[in-house]
Amino acid sequence: MDNGSPQAALMVQRILAGIFIGLGGWALFFPTSVEQMVIRPEFRMNALTVAIFIGCFGAQAILCGTVIWFSRFTARTFLIFGLVGSLPFFAFNYYFVFVQPVFTHWMLLDFVGNTGILLCGLIGWQICRQAALSKPAASLADP
Repeated sequence: MDNGSPQAALMVQRILAGIFIGLGGWALFFPTSVEQMVIRPEFRMNALTVAIFIGCFGAQAILCGTVIWFSRFTARTFLIFGLVGSLPFFAFNYYFVFVQPVFTHWMLLDFVGNTGILLCGLIGWQICRQAALSKPAASLADP
């Protein structure tokens, strides 16, 4: 499989979806373990409402992953999703792990996920751009 192939782009897209489905599944099905591992003891509430909110966050991540899995990404989609889907979260993670430490260092799992989102976005963008550049000029207008 060459780097500019549709199969390569689809594989990157499926990895991107897997990040959302995997971490979202953990939050949806095991919200209390997320709270126990990720939130510092002095900020834990151990309340049903917290589990519900974490579970809702996980359900939304699974929805996002499902949409990613079944969508057709273009170079622009990969680039925008990679940047918007990761950069704001890097700032969020940094602030609440190091500046105002609400989260434990386990929250760095989210940092790893966000790094994966950024890399998938950039790699997918590059694959799609390479594929577009290698197409004959007459077929560039094809969807």
